[in-house]
Amino acid sequence: MSKTIKPTFIFIVTLGILSMLPPFGVDMYLPAFLEIAKDLKISPEQVQHTLTAFAYGMAFGQLFWGPFGDSFGRKPIILLGVIIGAITALVLTEINAIGNFTALRFVQGFFGAAPVVLSGALLRDLFSKNELSKVMSTITLVFMIAPLIAPIIGGYIVKYFHWHAIFYVIALMGALSALLVFFIIPETHKQENRIPLRLNIIARNFISLWKQKEVLGYMFTASFGFGGLFAFVTAGSIVYIGIYGIPVDQFGYFFMLNIAIMTFASFLNGRFVTKLGAETMLRMGLSIQFLSGMWLILTALFDFGFWAMAIGVAFFVGQNPLISSNAMASILEKFPTMSGTANSLVGSVRFATGAVMGSLVATMKMDTAVPMLLIMGACVIIAALAYYFLTYRNLKG
Repeated sequence: MSKTIKPTFIFIVTLGILSMLPPFGVDMYLPAFLEIAKDLKISPEQVQHTLTAFAYGMAFGQLFWGPFGDSFGRKPIILLGVIIGAITALVLTEINAIGNFTALRFVQGFFGAAPVVLSGALLRDLFSKNELSKVMSTITLVFMIAPLIAPIIGGYIVKYFHWHAIFYVIALMGALSALLVFFIIPETHKQENRIPLRLNIIARNFISLWKQKEVLGYMFTASFGFGGLFAFVTAGSIVYIGIYGIPVDQFGYFFMLNIAIMTFASFLNGRFVTKLGAETMLRMGLSIQFLSGMWLILTALFDFGFWAMAIGVAFFVGQNPLISSNAMASILEKFPTMSGTANSLVGSVRFATGAVMGSLVATMKMDTAVPMLLIMGACVIIAALAYYFLTYRNLKG
């Protein structure tokens, strides 16, 4: 495929819908945590572990599917992941034991990782660094609707129907995505560019990525920013609904501020990245996220109240698309022939970090918002240090 291709509207929408699947898998059932706990006769903290299981599945899956995409092409692996993910969503509605539920959420995340990691590799097949960041920002704007409407839909489903209906909707989205991929998305990884699926080659490729300090800086910057986001996603419904008393059907509306800032950041990136460069836009997003993280730490220590927390969370969460898209574009530019493997490693570390942060939050007693806020603040401190010592100093040198 030529790198001069102009993406069509339906092409962008298809990739956007693919990108919606993980947010739907995460955000739509957040308002149902307390109902699921009641239905399965478990504590809300145990339901939190089903979310981190999904993240662990995404982490391992991305490590697995990236090399497969480099060896067998993007399209068949994307289709496999989407179809199995949809089937798993249906099976989840028949599960009554929390152990089985958690295990299936891991499976759903594992196969759901295929379209996530290979959509980025597919775009890298077609576009150069700054153009890639611009297209990724456009797709980000498309899939931002998912975390906007998913908790709202989930809240109304929980209010008027059984929580099983949430997973019916996720399965339907998966089926729609499979049809669009089959008919719209071309195979972008040419046969002559494919890498044989051999363990020694995969290991050598991963080692070559780990040896690049700048790459590690980009990766950890994006990963710990995502870790802070996932700490919020894991504990947010309990904090907002259980601690601050937000009605379950209104919980999703408090995501609107988060998504509004996300959308605005993505718009700015798409508008200015070709003029200012991916590096400048990444630093801008990281700076705002760092200041937001410090505000959240102060809010945790001095109890500034609900709105101080909600606004700080929104500005923290809102920078993730800006940071992730530019960090990923910078990494993929360095490894054009193994973009699937590079994307899989970065995505795996990102979701593993999110899963660890989510697990950490889930082990804490959630009587206040303090554990969530302190973990979010700690994550952005680590992200800023990683960027400064591993990327910035090496780029300057």
